[in-house]
Formats: sequence, C-alpha cells, structure tokens
Amino acid sequence: MEGGVHELDGSTFKECFSLSWRNPYVLRLAFSAGIGGLLFGYDTGVISGALLYIRDDFRSVDRNTWLQEMIVSMAVAGAIIGAAIGGWTTDRFGRRTSILVADFLFFAGAVVMASATGPAQLVVGRVFVGLGVGMASMTSPLYISEASPARIRGALVSTNGFLITGGQFLAYLINLAFTKAPGTWRWMLGVAAVPAVVQFGLMLFLPESPRWLYRKGRAEEAEAILRRIYSAEEVEREIEELKESVAAEARERGSSEKVSLAVLLRTATVRRGLVAGVGLQVFQQLVGINTVMYYSPTIVQLAGYASNQTALALSLVTSGLNALGSIVSIYFIDRTGRKKLLVVSLVGVILSLGVLTAVFHETTSHSPAVSASETGRFDGSLTCPDYRLQPSSSSASSGGGGFWDCTRCLKGRSAECGFCASGAGKLLPGACLVSNATSRDACRGEGGRLWYTRGCPSRFGWLALAGLALYIIFFSPGMGTVPWIVNSEIYPLRYRGACGGAAATANWVSNLAVAQSFLSLTEAIGVAWTFLIFGGLSVAALAFVLVCVPETKGLPIEEVEKMLERRELRLRFWAPRAGDADGKETGKTAGV
Repeated sequence: MEGGVHELDGSTFKECFSLSWRNPYVLRLAFSAGIGGLLFGYDTGVISGALLYIRDDFRSVDRNTWLQEMIVSMAVAGAIIGAAIGGWTTDRFGRRTSILVADFLFFAGAVVMASATGPAQLVVGRVFVGLGVGMASMTSPLYISEASPARIRGALVSTNGFLITGGQFLAYLINLAFTKAPGTWRWMLGVAAVPAVVQFGLMLFLPESPRWLYRKGRAEEAEAILRRIYSAEEVEREIEELKESVAAEARERGSSEKVSLAVLLRTATVRRGLVAGVGLQVFQQLVGINTVMYYSPTIVQLAGYASNQTALALSLVTSGLNALGSIVSIYFIDRTGRKKLLVVSLVGVILSLGVLTAVFHETTSHSPAVSASETGRFDGSLTCPDYRLQPSSSSASSGGGGFWDCTRCLKGRSAECGFCASGAGKLLPGACLVSNATSRDACRGEGGRLWYTRGCPSRFGWLALAGLALYIIFFSPGMGTVPWIVNSEIYPLRYRGACGGAAATANWVSNLAVAQSFLSLTEAIGVAWTFLIFGGLSVAALAFVLVCVPETKGLPIEEVEKMLERRELRLRFWAPRAGDADGKETGKTAGV
C-alpha cells in the first residue's frame, strides 16, 4: 500500500527473487534504475582515496585544508541543488527523463575531473557530480517504487540503499586498484563515467513510470506497462487502484490549501513529526559519519600509517562494514523496532568515538622524538627551517624551543615540514625535514624509512582502526538507515512530500557543514578534540531520540498521528506496546 510500511523479512526477499525469476522485466527495471544508487555511492566514496593523490600532484592542495574540504564538499553542495531540481523535473518531465539527465551530469563531472589541470576544474567537476547525486538520490528509488509490483516493492526499493553502500565499497576497491597506475586519481574519478553511460543506454529502452503517465493523462501507455509488470489476474486490480489513487490525489490538490512552512508549523501533529524527522536527519550527520566516509584514508594516515596504499587498503574495511550494516538493518528493523535500534546504535557510536578520542590523544602526545643526529644525516638545506633555527641541535630536547617531536615537526610555522622515521624502527627518534619531493625521495631512499606529513608513527594505530570499525558497525544498521525509515512513516500522507523534502534538505545541509569543517577542525584543535566534539553531539543525539522520537514500528499512519497529537513518550521503549499480539500490559507513557 502506498505510504505504508513494507515488512522486509526473509519471505519478502524470497518472493522478490521468485517473481523476478518468473518476470525478468521487473528485475531489469529495478536494476537499471538502481545503477543511479550505485553511482550515488561511488561518487561520494571515491574522493576519499583520490584526495590522497590529488594532494601529491597539486602543491596548492597538499597543505591547504580549506581547499581539500572544498573539493570534497562541493559535491554535497551540488547535491542540495540537484535534489531540489530533481523534485521539479521528476514531476514536470518524468522519472525516466530525470534519471537520464542525472547520468549526463555524472558523465560530464567524471570527464571534467579526470582531465583537471588544477583544483578549480576539480571543484567544477565535483559540482556536476553533486547535481547528479542529488537528482539520483530521489529519482532512482521513486522510479523503482512506481514500476514494481506492490508486494515486493519494499524489497526492491531497499536494494537501492544497498547499491549506494555497495557503490562506496566499489569506490574503495577501484581506488586500491589504481594506486600503481599512471594518473592514479584521474582513473579513480574517471571510471564513474562507465556506469553512467551503461545506465543511460539501458534507460533509453525502458518506459516511463506508469504512475507518472497516469497523472499526465497517458492511461493507455501506463496500462501497457502495468500488464508487463503484473500477472493477468493482478493487473486489473492494480489499474483500478492506480486510477483511484491518482483521482484522490487530484481531489486533495483541489481541496487543500497550499502547503507552506507556516501551514506545517501551525499543525501540532506535523510540527512534532518535523521535529523528530528533521532532528534525526541532522544528527545523522552531526555524529560524524561522513568524516569517516569522505576522509577515511586521511584518518588512517593521521593514526600513523604513512603509505597511501596501506591507508586505502585499511579503509576498505570501513566501507565493507558499512555495506554489511545496510543488510543487517533490513533484518532487524521490523524485529527490534526503530527506537531501540537507534538507541543501541548511538550508545555504540559514543563508545567508539571515546576510543578514537583516547587513541588520537595518545598518538599526538607520545609521538617519536626528533633527533639532531638523524636530521644531520641529510643535506642541511633539507632541514625544517623551524628546527634549524633552534640554538642547539645536539638532542631531541635541545634548543630554547624545548622538546621537539614528530607532532611539533609537522606543525612547522615558517615552512611545511615532514617527519622521516628512523630506519631502525619507526617509533625511534627521526629527522625533521622540509616537506617537498626532494626530502620525501631522500627519506625513502634510505632503507626502512617512512615519510610522514599528515600523522605520526604510533603504536596505537591498530586501536584507531578498531575504533573506526566499531563506529561503522554500530552506526550503519541504526543511525545509518532508521532516520530515512522514520521520515517515511511519521508524517500525515497529505504533508509527506513537503516534510520529507525539508528533512532531506536538512540532511544535505548538515552533511555539507561537517564535510567542509572536519579537516579545519583537526588542524585547529587536533584530531582527538574533533572526535570528542562528535562524541558530545552523539550524546545530545541519544537524548534527542529518547525524548523526541516515537516508536513507529508496525503502526498505521493514523496511529502515529494520534501518538504525536497526544505527545506520547514511551520511556520503556524496549517493552512491547499494550495491545500487541501477546496482549500483555506494558510500558507506561508520559506527557512531555
């Protein structure tokens, strides 16, 4: 039923595969549109690895954190605009046409980025890709929903979410595959053009959404498509239901006042739903998920792993766990309930961020010392200017400037400096050199030495990886998927489009704020304090969920509306609701 909750249990997926086998046309429609989700995931994930090599090729990007954030976050800014444009184009020109436009934007962005001669062109390409992401994020699942049999619609639409996380995992694999290829990041960014061309070709030979065709008065075309989707005994009933739905929608438009923000906020039920829905979408970003997805290899390097290839290989774990989490969510969402899953997820996220805070504090406060003898092994012109200016340089603690270690070396004020680890062991005193290609090659030219410019050698690096893995394991099944599900259930049907759009926009804007500020925060206050801030925001998110988010599991929309109208808060959210199948008296309610 349109607007209802789809129960995604094992039998649903079994029926989905069975029906798709009997009617491959349905699978072809869903798969072709689902490539948009794959592109969405790929283009949001690929930049994390490509950025490592972009910094190596463009000196202006290497130590300019604001420019790095700009390259990453411009895709998010484009997505905000693309989502707004997509809402208009899907209604005006159709779902299929909007997907074709998104493919063109994906292709154009990939070509512009792969051929970039400087950071400005990269930013332009990222904006094109972002526009495509914004359009695909709403158009692909909409097309799948409207072109799928009702009884397996939930399962087919949920595959779009899996393809998004799968696209991110694929991006990390592609990044790793091209680390040794000439052009590295150009291949990483340019590969996105291939699935865009494939989807464009497939969609050219597929029909428009039957629902959209009915709304535009093209009933014969819509019925012809429905006869290919549904069996003979089901198609007539589906046609009648579609006619009634479109007619009811027309009557609703004719009798309702224009939906505006003022109208939404005047209605108590809608206002409380908006607080819960928009709040969840904002907190989904503020707990820091896209710092992990956009900057995962960089975080790994900050934890003490110098090699780009190693950072990419280890980051593959977080992306794989994110994809796995989307599957876990499908299994648990209708068994445990939305609120319980959110609470467990946030408790785990808070603990994980606590681990990351402690690890990065230890990493920066116990980094290897700088040795005058180690630095003296290299040409004097390569010595970091700040270190060279010290009155004495016979030991790590010499000079009026006090103790010198790797952390202080990387924060050189008069010039950009790097740390060359000792060949006898990366945790032993090393050399502080000016950061350029000559110093890097000289350091790596001596056997066993590693060159660090973004983080320092540490014995705690594996703990940082464990913290990142725990973060994803807890985040993905709960905060990763539940906010979108709650937003599909919590609003009255009449206002669902406007409220869902407001919540999605809030999500993208919050995403932009986090992506544009993460590296600047790590540079200004340190990585440990940055993760501590995310931990504090996660505590606030947990309090928000406990107080403001209702449990919507298994409830019809009318019951959700009544619960919001009563301002009902079930403090014992883990207990079964009164009136459930077991018939037992359960949790108390409290007014807020």
